[in-house]
Amino acid sequence: MGPMAKHAEAHHDHSHHEHSGKNLVEAAQESLTEAGEQWTDMRESVFTELARHDRPVSAYDIADNLSAARGKRVAPNSVYRILDLFVANNLAMRVESANAFLANTHPGCEHDCIFLVCDLCGEATHVDNDDVSRKVRAIAKERDFKPERPVIEIRGLCKACA
Repeated sequence: MGPMAKHAEAHHDHSHHEHSGKNLVEAAQESLTEAGEQWTDMRESVFTELARHDRPVSAYDIADNLSAARGKRVAPNSVYRILDLFVANNLAMRVESANAFLANTHPGCEHDCIFLVCDLCGEATHVDNDDVSRKVRAIAKERDFKPERPVIEIRGLCKACA
């Protein structure tokens, strides 16, 4: 288990490598530049700050921490734009119900997100299940809806809090 959110795997059709620490930042940089985007100092700072958290973190918390570290204000709107870019390029995952983000420990790897979110401690466990993902996408397509980014969140209590 890396320093990111806990990650449980089940029913994978593809292989990927979990990254952590400096290696995760390098993997994110490589993935973003391969996608044709620039890896700027600010983007690296935001990703590094995001990656050091093991629970979902808000853009405001990232902006506050970067502001303190840099000694000058970093606007939350700038952080939001970067986080949205990271989500679009599979470098980060958004926990919708918490309006917060997690670093993707296998940058560039595309799969739908299933989160188990603890209402007490805030831990978000990310689960991959391609069977569930296929079924959710099929339900949308049956209704002539084009699924772009299915996200499933299950709220409740983690093992430690239960």
